[in-house]
Amino acid sequence: MATPVSIEVGSHVWVEDPDVAWIDGEVSEVNGDEVKVSCTSGKTITAKIANVYAKDAEASPCGVDDMTKLAYLHEPGVLQNLKSRYDMNEIYTYTGNILIAVNPFQRLPHLYDTHMMQQYKGAEFGELSPHPFAIADYAYRCDEKALEDSLCKRIIVTRDENITKCLDPEAAALSRDALAKIVYSRLFDWLVNKINNSIGQDPDSKVLIGVLDIYGFESFKMNSFEQFCINLTNEKLQQHFNQHVFKMEQEEYTKEEINWSYIEFIDNQDILDLIEKKPGGIIALLDEACVLPRSTHETFAQKLYQTFKNHSRFSKPKLARSDFTIRHYAGDVTYQTEQFLDKNKDYVVAEHQALLTASKCKFVSSLFPPPSEDSSKSSKFSSIGSRFKQQLQSLLETLSATEPHYIRCVKPNNILKPAIFENSNVLQQLRCGGVMEAIRISCAGYPTRRTFDEFIDRFSILLPEVLDGSCDEVTATKKLLEKVQLSGYQIGKTKVFLRAGQMAELDALRSKVLGRSAIKIQRKVRSYLARRSFILLKRSATQLQAVCRGQIARQIYENIRREAASLRIQTYFRMYRERKAYRALFFASISIQAGIRGTAARGELLLRRQTRAAIIIQSYTRRFLAQLHYTRTRKAALIIQCAWRGKLARRELRKLKLAARETGALQAAKNKLEKQVEELTWRLQLEKRMRVDMEEAKSQENAKLQVALRDMQQEVKETRTMLIKEQEAAKKAAEEARIIQEVPVLDTAAMDKLTTENNKLKEMVSSLEKKIDDAEKKYEETSRISEERLKKATEAESKITLLSDSMQRFL
Repeated sequence: MATPVSIEVGSHVWVEDPDVAWIDGEVSEVNGDEVKVSCTSGKTITAKIANVYAKDAEASPCGVDDMTKLAYLHEPGVLQNLKSRYDMNEIYTYTGNILIAVNPFQRLPHLYDTHMMQQYKGAEFGELSPHPFAIADYAYRCDEKALEDSLCKRIIVTRDENITKCLDPEAAALSRDALAKIVYSRLFDWLVNKINNSIGQDPDSKVLIGVLDIYGFESFKMNSFEQFCINLTNEKLQQHFNQHVFKMEQEEYTKEEINWSYIEFIDNQDILDLIEKKPGGIIALLDEACVLPRSTHETFAQKLYQTFKNHSRFSKPKLARSDFTIRHYAGDVTYQTEQFLDKNKDYVVAEHQALLTASKCKFVSSLFPPPSEDSSKSSKFSSIGSRFKQQLQSLLETLSATEPHYIRCVKPNNILKPAIFENSNVLQQLRCGGVMEAIRISCAGYPTRRTFDEFIDRFSILLPEVLDGSCDEVTATKKLLEKVQLSGYQIGKTKVFLRAGQMAELDALRSKVLGRSAIKIQRKVRSYLARRSFILLKRSATQLQAVCRGQIARQIYENIRREAASLRIQTYFRMYRERKAYRALFFASISIQAGIRGTAARGELLLRRQTRAAIIIQSYTRRFLAQLHYTRTRKAALIIQCAWRGKLARRELRKLKLAARETGALQAAKNKLEKQVEELTWRLQLEKRMRVDMEEAKSQENAKLQVALRDMQQEVKETRTMLIKEQEAAKKAAEEARIIQEVPVLDTAAMDKLTTENNKLKEMVSSLEKKIDDAEKKYEETSRISEERLKKATEAESKITLLSDSMQRFL
């Protein structure tokens, strides 16, 4: 981490944030050792100056491909640079010759095609953009035989004597597990050998490139022997990484021929001694526990507690009986020892060896060749931990004999999705991966390095005389640094080396010079702008005065025109208003008169219609009454004649009965009676025809009277409706006339006459309705009497029929 520099109001800085790790902002206030920062997110943070780091305000928004080129090489600067490049899908970034790769979680096929590979082949390191192809091409120079020996040869330790005995179930299970382990181990070695042989290395080549891929530090809820071995590997590789970075720094300083002192870096040798020291390390104690017959994981854990109770890197968790915790460089990890002993044992049973060696399957027998005499005389016990430590040591020797190059893979987020960059997650990986430690090592020496032309181009503003061409770049750089009174820097052959924080001081001085220059420029510009504004204002005032005077004159002329126009408009308006009032009064009077005359005419018409209807009704009524009287009289005469003739016939019948003894008289009487009967029959038929004709005439007369009655009722209804409408129209006309203007134009005598006529018409209608009711009653009475007479006639006819029958019987 870079050394804090002097902070002033207006400085662009980085400040810690619990959500996004680091956030940028501008210093708004400085109070002693505290500053108040206005962040770009909108919030304000107060922090210690020691926890605030300068931000390069002129840094490219696209970032730099090598983070050693950063003006401020510190944690927030590294994080921001990685994020800027990640946002542009630039997932590879150098830190010196270390390649940092941020996982994009999406396919980027253009980065790995054949054309891209050909571009990096033979190119100088750093000439092209960061890429694994550049690391691979730069690292290719070693021996194929050495690679084959390191990858294909393994030391197999077998027992030196054979013991034949019966095994109990527990020992048999151990023997089974041992067989499975040795078969798996040989198969794995065979697979590795096949892969190496299929790579296609040139057997005559004197150089090679090897790729070591390791997942990284592991810490889970349950950590067993596998995590213990993986974290041991990470500790060893981290130590090698730190030493390599330190060596690179020394080589850079030696190449530039500058004086440098010893740079301290965090050494994890105490953790390695805790794990692999022999005797007394954890692995040695584990091997010892595996050899003892009655050892368990609990006794092993107790041995660890007693041996390392005062070790700063070792601790016992609370409420744990067999767990232990180691403080690794990346954090604390708690291991569970339940399966440490079983997983560390690596027995090779002679019977298993002999059985598999004698197998008829060539593939199986090739995996288990007959053991040599040296191996048969070696120790009977071999542990996984010891073998793993030996292989790890061999790997480190191979790495030390080569020039390693590192690619640090970073997961930008935990949900494994593209375009999401989690600051806290990335920062934790950078810390655990040793990137921050490498930056700290760089900061411990001269973290800021600039070529002379870059340095002069950036800071020549502090001493403009160095640009006159009188001195070379080295002399100009020295004069510039002497001018600003910096100490501790180094001048190399091609670069200037600055201590941590010196770049920020130079930037602060540069900002002050730029600020003063900006103030001068602003003063001149403001003076120019003020003078130009005054001239424009004066010219505008003159033009505005001319425009205003013209506008005032036009307004005066417009006012005169408006006054004349208003007088004329008032004249025409008054004339129009008076004419409109007169026409309204005139048309109202005409409307009232027309309404009254119409009402009178309609009343006269209605009276005539009612009179005509009354005459028609009277004529039909008189005709009906006369006809009814005639019909009744005629009917009564016929009835009387019939009754009288019947009386005479009965009297004659008595006389005939008295003279019946005489035949001649009887015959004459018979003939006479027959004639009388025929006459009566004819009269009866005539009476029937007359009665039918009278009924038809009566029906026709009734229909005519009903039609006349309906017509009269319809006329009365229409007359009433017309009277109501005329009254409403008269009222409406009177109201409109009253609203418009009251004019005494009503004729009282005419209105009284109309009222009297209306009353008479009402009385006439009432009398007609009464007469119609009386006529209906009389018609009903006449109908009743007619029915009675018809009944009597029918009875008389029946009597005549009886009389005729009796006469026939008598004769």
